[in-house]
Amino acid sequence: MKRRKFIQTTTSATTALMLSSLQTFATPYSKNNMNKNFQLKILATNWGFNGTIDEYCAKVKQEGYDGIEIWWPTEKKDQDELFTALKKYSLEVGFLTAGHEKDFKQHFESFTNIIGAAVSNTIQKPLYINCHSGRDYFSFEQGKAFIDHTTALHQSTGIKICHETHRSRLMYSAPVARHYLENIPGLRFTLDISHWCNVHETLLEDQQETVDLVLPRVDHVHARIGHQEGPQVNDPRAPEWNDAVKAHFAWWDKIVEMKKQQGDTLTVLTEFGPPNYLPTIPYTQQPLADQWAINVYMMKTLRERYEK
Repeated sequence: MKRRKFIQTTTSATTALMLSSLQTFATPYSKNNMNKNFQLKILATNWGFNGTIDEYCAKVKQEGYDGIEIWWPTEKKDQDELFTALKKYSLEVGFLTAGHEKDFKQHFESFTNIIGAAVSNTIQKPLYINCHSGRDYFSFEQGKAFIDHTTALHQSTGIKICHETHRSRLMYSAPVARHYLENIPGLRFTLDISHWCNVHETLLEDQQETVDLVLPRVDHVHARIGHQEGPQVNDPRAPEWNDAVKAHFAWWDKIVEMKKQQGDTLTVLTEFGPPNYLPTIPYTQQPLADQWAINVYMMKTLRERYEK
């Protein structure tokens, strides 16, 4: 086979594989027992975006997102700019909150101050608060203090407050999260299950019972696809990641089915990150794919699958 013909044939075969995968997950998901009050709200991350908050919100709106997820800004100037842009572009918002100190008491004080400010702002009520809670080395009783505090805040404000399944945080692994949920009835999760794939070096085939216990407690999803050796595949559209993509959509399908039956709102963040989450070429540090394009692809795929 001549070189040109070989290249054309190989390219066509690869494109066919990619399109097949895309078509599979853009297929509308079952609407069995759907409550008419179900809503899907998809948000964009500003992680890796280098422009102003106004430029970011304008681009988010143009792409067709419902809103943004962003760290609660602690400075008044930044708050004013954020709320001005949200109003200008008619976008909803979910806030990220966390503490970063290694000492428990200092960390807990920082966390409670930040989340307190986020839930009490009078300008725009957030769809949810996503918590990067504690540290993985905090004791169970120390971790429980975070969850008890957020449960009380939820009860007093009505705002959904979720604890993310994130490496280095309280919910860094599946068995640890299971211990918390079995002992704390009010615990609610942000499911970023890509982290657990990385932590356990599996697609969690051996921990399905634990995953099934977590899924009914999920109110918010970070739609990033991880794999056995990392929290983010280089490009979910590439056919070599089909097994990981299938596994993540299987988990998300179950969450959506429950939310549809309950008539609840499900919020989803498309959260493929920039380098070094996004792998790069050695020496040049050029990313292997377009972060923004991947996230928009995920948003459109999720809409096709769960809104049709």
